[in-house]
Amino acid sequence: MKNVIVFALFSLAFVACKTEVKKQIQYEDDVEVRDPEPIADTNRKKMSTTAEAIAYANGFENWNKVKEIKFTFNVDRDTIHSERSWNWHPKENTVTLTSEKDTITYNRTQIDSTNQKADQGFINDKYWLLAPFNLVWDAASFTSEHQIIAVAPISNKEMQKLTIVYKNEGGYTPGDAYDFYFEGDFIIKEWVFRQKNAKEPSLITSWEDYNTYNGIKIAKTHKRNEGDWTLHFTNIEVITE
Repeated sequence: MKNVIVFALFSLAFVACKTEVKKQIQYEDDVEVRDPEPIADTNRKKMSTTAEAIAYANGFENWNKVKEIKFTFNVDRDTIHSERSWNWHPKENTVTLTSEKDTITYNRTQIDSTNQKADQGFINDKYWLLAPFNLVWDAASFTSEHQIIAVAPISNKEMQKLTIVYKNEGGYTPGDAYDFYFEGDFIIKEWVFRQKNAKEPSLITSWEDYNTYNGIKIAKTHKRNEGDWTLHFTNIEVITE
């Protein structure tokens, strides 16, 4: 389940073979069915949806090797800087939050009043870090629509757009919607958050400054389309088995 909050806590908030192969693409009821490029890992899952193509373009096939992720979530707004650091063991489902005020360790299977606020922050920050993977993890929790030609809101470039709308049940903020803008490489370039699936955007940011950590591709920087506001990640470590 999504359980995502867009940074209210801080004032808002394939590896392909080199042989050229013609891609087979079909469109049925506005949903893309895409045969992926050949890959070195024969155990990798064949992609059948746009959401999966985005996830795998960011290294989702390597996720099962990840035993620990460390990262610091930063927001700079005008002259104000806020941050919090996380240490996450996804296989054990344990999380440690380190902030100016406190250090909290908890298991996500045991959420209560003592750690719920921390978990809301974690879900938000982890969503920003790994949104492409949430397109697979949350697939049963949203409806989606793939638009083949759309105009990206910041660059005004023609791109593709995947819109997902979370169901009105479960999670910390049900009913929210996201518009992901990407080109033929299925790497997100811009996105729009629309709270409660409102028509007007609640937040528009870039996706940039990509780096790869043990096969996991992460956009380290997100800049808002207006004002002096940047969300960025530092101290990223992806530790694999």
